[in-house]
Amino acid sequence: MFKNEYQGGPFVEIFSAQGKNPGAKWKIFGSPSVVEKEFDKEVKGFVFVLEGSSQTSKMQLPKETRQTLGLIQQFLVLQIYVPLGQDFSTELLITDLGNIKRRLYLSTIHKELSVTPLHAKIPLFMIKRKIWCNLCIDLVAFTSEIFKGAVFQSLDGIIVSANCKLRKIFTLKSKPLDTTDGDADGATDTIPRACQLNSDVPQFTQVLNMNKLRSTEQKHGGHLLTAPELVDHPINRRSATTRNSKNQDVSHIAFGSKVFGPPPSGRKFSTKASGEVIKSASSRTHRSCQMPTVEKGRETIQVSGTSKQSPSPLDMAVDQGNKENIHHTSQVSLEKGR
Repeated sequence: MFKNEYQGGPFVEIFSAQGKNPGAKWKIFGSPSVVEKEFDKEVKGFVFVLEGSSQTSKMQLPKETRQTLGLIQQFLVLQIYVPLGQDFSTELLITDLGNIKRRLYLSTIHKELSVTPLHAKIPLFMIKRKIWCNLCIDLVAFTSEIFKGAVFQSLDGIIVSANCKLRKIFTLKSKPLDTTDGDADGATDTIPRACQLNSDVPQFTQVLNMNKLRSTEQKHGGHLLTAPELVDHPINRRSATTRNSKNQDVSHIAFGSKVFGPPPSGRKFSTKASGEVIKSASSRTHRSCQMPTVEKGRETIQVSGTSKQSPSPLDMAVDQGNKENIHHTSQVSLEKGR
C-alpha cells in the first residue's frame, strides 16, 4: 500500500480519525457500538473509540492479508488514550531482510516477555494511562534484539485492539524525545507539527525498545518483567545473510500468510520473586548448558548472589537462550548434511 509512495520525509501518515470515512481502508471487527468515530472535546477533534474485548473489538490494516503495507521507517507511533483499569493491545507484522514474516504482539495482558522464532509477546504494563500518549515503537531495535540476527526491512500489517481512543497512526524517520522520564538516549527529534496534539492537551511521548523494558525491570527489582528466551535461531542467521530464502524445508501460517520456518515452539522463561529462573521441561535436550537439579519435571537453575552487580533475569535469559539455540543450530546443520 505504501511501497511505491515516497517515505524519505520526516513522517508517513497511516491513519487519521479526521475526514469523512477514515476507516474505509481498514477491516473493522466489532459492532458500531464498540468501534466508532466520535468527537473528543479534549483534543477538539474526531477520534476512533475501541471498547470491549481486545479479541473482538479491533481494526486491521490492510484489509486483506495478502496485501502488505511496505512501511520502512524505523519508528511507529500510535497516538492513543488508554483508560485506567482496561486492557489494550496492538499487533505488528514485520518482514526482515530474509523476507521472513514475524509478529510482535504488544499488550497490557502480558506479564512477561515471551519469544519464539516467529512471534514475540511484549508486555505493556508501563504504558501511560488516562492521558494522551504518542506511543513510539522502535521496530528496528525490537527486530534485531528479540530475533537475534534478524534485520528489519518493513512493517507490513497493523492491528489495533480495544480499549483505547485512537487519533493518529504514523511512522517517523527520527527518534522523538521520550518525555515520560526525561532520558534522552541518543539523537532525538520532535513530533512533526502535522501530527501533534494541541499544546493545551495533557500528553506524553513514550518510546518503547528493549532498553526501556530492561530499565523498567530494574526499577521494579526484576519482579514485574520476567525473562524471555531471546531467540538466536537458524532462521535468524539465514535472514541476516540473504534477502530471499525460498528453499526452506517447512512452513506454516502466521498472521494469515504462509511463512517459511518451523512453527513456534512456545518455550518461555519466567522469573520468581525468590530469584530463581525456571526453565520448562521442553528444553531437556540441552542439559549440557544446565545444572543437574531436577524437580517435578522441571530443571531449576539457582541464581547466586543478590548484589547490585548481579546480572538481571532478562540478561541471564539472553545468555541461556543463546546457549540452547547454538546447540539447536548444530542439530539442524547435521540433519541438513545428511
